[in-house]
Amino acid sequence: MVKKTLIVLMLGSFAAWAQDSAKDDLKKSGQDVKQAGKSTKKATKHAAKGVAKGTKKGVHKAASGTEKEADKVKEKTK
Repeated sequence: MVKKTLIVLMLGSFAAWAQDSAKDDLKKSGQDVKQAGKSTKKATKHAAKGVAKGTKKGVHKAASGTEKEADKVKEKTK
């Protein structure tokens, strides 16, 4: 009788430990997903700033070239 009681108690404590372990794993995976989201946000912001800088530089370069060509045309028409 004592042996059966000990077995039941052992199995019960193992089941409780396994349940806590599963909860911890689930919690950890949720934290990992959250951290991955933050990292993705940071990388996206960084990339967007680079694109904006490149676009601005290209627009200014094109505008400068257009202005030079417009001045040439203006000189030819005089």
